[in-house]
Amino acid sequence: MSHDVDLFGDPIPPGHGRRGRPAHVPTRASRDKVLIGLALGWSNERIANGMGLSLPTLRKAYAAELKTREMARDRMDLRIVEKLFEGVNAGNVGAIKELRKVVERNDMMVAADAARFKPREAEEEKSKPLGKKEQRQANADAQTSQGRFAVPAPPRRHMQ
Repeated sequence: MSHDVDLFGDPIPPGHGRRGRPAHVPTRASRDKVLIGLALGWSNERIANGMGLSLPTLRKAYAAELKTREMARDRMDLRIVEKLFEGVNAGNVGAIKELRKVVERNDMMVAADAARFKPREAEEEKSKPLGKKEQRQANADAQTSQGRFAVPAPPRRHMQ
């Protein structure tokens, strides 16, 4: 069996050159291309154009990969950090420096997220305005708790 490939490195399917369009054969390399496109935030149309496929073919052949769109970027970032860590274990000084940069960026991102979410909760509690009825009740409570119109304290009971 010959392993013929076309200009782009994709395998030439059997029956190429016959009538009708040959079926698309997904390979590991083409699946990786889809995952890279998803990690970069590309749309399905852009990925299909980059691979020379129609949109229905992309959806049919790479449905499992397209379902991972939400986590593709995180998976790619984690894979990069994993490879950097392997370089650190091998003693690569360049990998050590780059891993430190990645860790610093991650720490800054985590701190920014923490700072962004905490004040919003405090602002929502502070800035919640009172309605008309609540404001009137608060004013009445303030007036009746002091001055000559204050409600007298209840009598104390003495037990004998």
